Amino acid sequence: MYVAKKLRSQSVSAYLVYMYQVEDLVRAYGFDADRIAAEYLPRFGYEEKQLAQAKEWYESLARMMHEEGKEEAGHVRVVQNTLDLLEDHHQELLADNDEHDYKAAYYKALPHIVALRAQGNNRNKHEMENCIDALYGATLLRMQGKEISAGTQAALKPISDLLRLGEEAKQS
Repeated sequence: MYVAKKLRSQSVSAYLVYMYQVEDLVRAYGFDADRIAAEYLPRFGYEEKQLAQAKEWYESLARMMHEEGKEEAGHVRVVQNTLDLLEDHHQELLADNDEHDYKAAYYKALPHIVALRAQGNNRNKHEMENCIDALYGATLLRMQGKEISAGTQAALKPISDLLRLGEEAKQS
């Protein structure tokens, strides 16, 4: 909850990757906020009031996931809405004749985005969702202590650059 709020104000991409992780964490704990509060949250050293607020946030997220049928996969509406806004911004930047740097970054990232879209369940996702999926996949590999291949690292660089430029354009 605290991290999500901070990330949302700093970087939409980082916020989305974090929320993907949180959704997976809720699934891993069987949608049980009591278990999350007892087993996961103590490592952050929250005071009693903060712990109660965090537990309530996880309960709310678990409830949303159930209500929206996201028990196995997918993202709650608030996360999907943020992805959709990111895609809208992306399309606006591509349509803006003054966004030369963004368009150049897009064309560098495009072959990697196309490759991602060709994989499994990525075909019906928009480009920015594919980009966030790629960053999350790399995050999962790092968390599991697995090596990220040179090819994957090479693909992540232009995707990360594109997302960064998009966020910079949004701030200006």
